Amino acid sequence: MKPLLTLLLLLCSNTFMTIAWYGHLKFSQYKSFEKIGIVGIILLSWGIALLEYCFQVPANRIGFQGNGGPFNLWQLKVIQEVISLLTFTLFTLLVFKTETFRLNHLIGFCLLIVAVYFIFKK
Repeated sequence: MKPLLTLLLLLCSNTFMTIAWYGHLKFSQYKSFEKIGIVGIILLSWGIALLEYCFQVPANRIGFQGNGGPFNLWQLKVIQEVISLLTFTLFTLLVFKTETFRLNHLIGFCLLIVAVYFIFKK
């Protein structure tokens, strides 16, 4: 149960993180956001990032071996990075239609999977 809960919370966390970090690049296309300056966009992104932390902190607390979870710190970090890239990829392809997923991206992600293997290897 703890591994699945950790993964689900990290997925939620990374969804909000991606929106906070990159979503504002699309905000200008919406009339209600046209007049908001950079300070307003920063504050809006901080608000979204607060939601990220509401999921990320519990995910790490539940998942960390030191708190009775199944993962060590190295594993938690690599899991988070893989989820982050997967979330970013889906977000980019669905929201930014002008971006393309190329072979070099796939190769890079495969190397990350190899990194996961080595991080989890005993």
